[in-house]
Amino acid sequence: MIELSPRHLPPLTRWFPAGSPGTAAIGEHVLSTGIGCWWADHADQPRAVAVSCAGHVVLRGTPEALTPEGLAPMADSLIDAPALFLPALGAAFERLTPGERMIWTLQADPQRATVPTSVTVRRLRTGDTDALNALGPDSSWISASWGGPQRLAASGHGWAAVGRSGRVLAVACTYFRGARHEDVAVYTVPGRRRHHLALACVASLCADITARGHIPSWNCSLHDRASRLLAWTAGFRLDREYVHYAVGGPVARDRLSA
Repeated sequence: MIELSPRHLPPLTRWFPAGSPGTAAIGEHVLSTGIGCWWADHADQPRAVAVSCAGHVVLRGTPEALTPEGLAPMADSLIDAPALFLPALGAAFERLTPGERMIWTLQADPQRATVPTSVTVRRLRTGDTDALNALGPDSSWISASWGGPQRLAASGHGWAAVGRSGRVLAVACTYFRGARHEDVAVYTVPGRRRHHLALACVASLCADITARGHIPSWNCSLHDRASRLLAWTAGFRLDREYVHYAVGGPVARDRLSA
C-alpha cells in the first residue's frame, strides 16, 4: 500500500461510515487533527484503504488488492479489519493474535467520585506538558493520538487529577475525536489507583464531551475487568463487541520468495 496525502484522499464515506463509536472514529480523528496516516493500494480508485494512528489501524476494502509487501508498513500494530482479511494478514506478518474488544457508549449518570482535598480535578492546559512527560514511558500511549504530551495538554480535550505539587496523578482524554463520538482513554499512576481519581477525571471529561454535542465512547478488552468496571461506574453501557488483531513484524523476505 502507498501513503496518501490528505489532498489525495478518495471519498471516504463508503470506507469509514461517519458517526460510529470506537475505532471507526480513527479516520475522523486523523482528518481533523492531521495526526496519523492514510494508506491505499492505489491513489486513484483504490480497492483497499487504511487509516492509522497511535498504533491502531482500520483496514477496509477488498483483500485481493493487498500483498504482504504492501501491508508491511502496518507491522506491530492493532488492526481492525473484517474477517475476510485474515488470510492476507496471516501471510504478511509473523504473528497474528486476535483480541476480543468491547465498545461502550455513555448511557447513564456516573457514580459520584470523592477525591482527597489535596487533589484538584481540572482541564489540562499547556503548562502541564512537563507534568505529563514526568509520568514516564509507561504512560506515553495516553498522548500518542495527539502527537505527544504538549499537543494533548494544549488540545482542550484532557482532564487531570493534580496534586498540590503539580504532579499529574491521573489523566483522562479524548483519544479519538469523531464527528459524533469521542473515544475516551484514561491513565492513573501506580499507587494512586482505586482512589476514584480516574472516575473523577472521566466524569469531567464526559461532561465536556456532552457539552460539545458529542457522545462519549469507551473501547476496552473483553478481559480487562478493571477497565470494564470503570466504564460501568462512569455510566457507560455496552454498544457492541468486535475483534481486532495484534500483528507482529513483516514476514521475512526469504519466506515470501520461497
